[in-house]
Amino acid sequence: MKTKKDSALAFDLFFCLVFMPLIIVLGPAWYWITSWPLFCVLVFGFFYACYFVITRIHVPDMLLAKNYRLIAWVFGVLVIVNYLLSWYPLPQMEFVTPAMSEYQTQVRDYSVSLSLWMMFSLVLGYSVTTSLVKGLYEQLLLKRRIENERDKAELAMFRAQISPHFMFNTLNTLYSLVIGTSQKAEDAFIKFTEILKYTYVTIENEKVALDDEVAYIQNYIDLQNIRLNSHTRVDWRHDIEDGKVMIPPMIFLTFVENAFKYGASTSRDCMVEISLSVHKGVLLFETRNRLMKHADEFRTEEPVGIENCRARLSALYPGRFSLDTEEKDGVYHVALRISLKR
Repeated sequence: MKTKKDSALAFDLFFCLVFMPLIIVLGPAWYWITSWPLFCVLVFGFFYACYFVITRIHVPDMLLAKNYRLIAWVFGVLVIVNYLLSWYPLPQMEFVTPAMSEYQTQVRDYSVSLSLWMMFSLVLGYSVTTSLVKGLYEQLLLKRRIENERDKAELAMFRAQISPHFMFNTLNTLYSLVIGTSQKAEDAFIKFTEILKYTYVTIENEKVALDDEVAYIQNYIDLQNIRLNSHTRVDWRHDIEDGKVMIPPMIFLTFVENAFKYGASTSRDCMVEISLSVHKGVLLFETRNRLMKHADEFRTEEPVGIENCRARLSALYPGRFSLDTEEKDGVYHVALRISLKR
């Protein structure tokens, strides 16, 4: 998102062109530059690296994911590097009296070390604060984007449905006309009506029972099986501990639709694999299919659909999900993992 990149660039430019120069000019480092140029290059190179490391590891996301070990490891390495810099061998001060030279050198080294730790603390504090502010700002942008997309989807749905009762009554009329003419036509009407009812009922619900979502996927697969011939086989498995657990509605729809859109064929043998499991509060959803047709179109459209799903998941499960996709040897694999427990 362009706004996120612009905000990150603004923070980075402020640190590089304002914050660090102020520390150098207003602090003791201004007097170090002429005496110990190599030491200053190492110190300020480390401070710049410290800022970019902290702001790029996404501290808010790691805190939400309770990845404390990685946070401790990163900060520990930074502290150790700063500690080693504080022991940098600076040249000894020269006085007529050797004892005074040794004493003044110790005082100077202590002052340099103290200043180094103070500047390190300032850089560390600014970096962490910037990372948290950027994370909060990005979450606000993401929330606004999700709300806008939801409003657009609801508006499109309302425009399309106009009169749901009229549509369902019409479907019932059509169903009565095809009774006895074709068993497939009857089954298709039933499945299609159930899918539409589920869509209309859940459009205003933030969450639905997982059992309802499984039934929705089953109806979608059944409808596809009626449409397709024996060349396309579907392997649909689900293993759920608690079907009453609540999840956002139609969260798997994009992946299921893509699996059939690009992985089904009426002329070549192929298989669409879909699996869903929930164990110990962890949901795992996977699809796997060979790209049977429109591969170029798929590679153009797929990133958009995936990014929309990723944005929705980021708003619903911040730091508690992973969405991995892979295309290898013409087979496309999607793996979605969600930690349902906070």
